[in-house]
Order: sequence, then structure tokens, then C-alpha cells
Amino acid sequence: MRLPRDLSGSDLAKLLCKLGYSITRQSGSHLRLTTHQHGEHHLTIPLHTPLRIGTLSAIVADVAAHFNMSREQILDRLLR
Repeated sequence: MRLPRDLSGSDLAKLLCKLGYSITRQSGSHLRLTTHQHGEHHLTIPLHTPLRIGTLSAIVADVAAHFNMSREQILDRLLR
């Protein structure tokens, strides 16, 4: 599955709520998200519109590694 090209940081934060992430703080133009599912995990997401493809790819890869899933499985859960 291809990465969306027009996804903003705030949209990604809302989508990650499906996986149990919640916004724990904001510092300037960055959000910090945390989940306690499968152990504690933190993400930092820039509030850019749109997110750069490399940034989005790195965030998805980090989430996939935490949940022991493939990138495609994570994207399928987020974007359906």
C-alpha cells in the first residue's frame, strides 16, 4: 500500500488513536504521542502540512516495529 501524499501531522495523530496512541504533550510544532499497548512507546510527530514522505515512512516503520507488524498491516489499520 502506498503512503498518502497529503497527510498532515495532526491527521496522522488522529489516525494513530486507532492503535491506542494518545497525545501526551505539544512542544512548539511537534506532538508527542504515547501508547501503553505492547509496552510503552513514544512518538514525536511534526505538525507539518503535508508530512514529508520520508518522515511519514519512518513513523510508520517505528510503529510497525513496536507492534511487531509489517508496514502494510499498520497502513491497512490506519487508513481503512
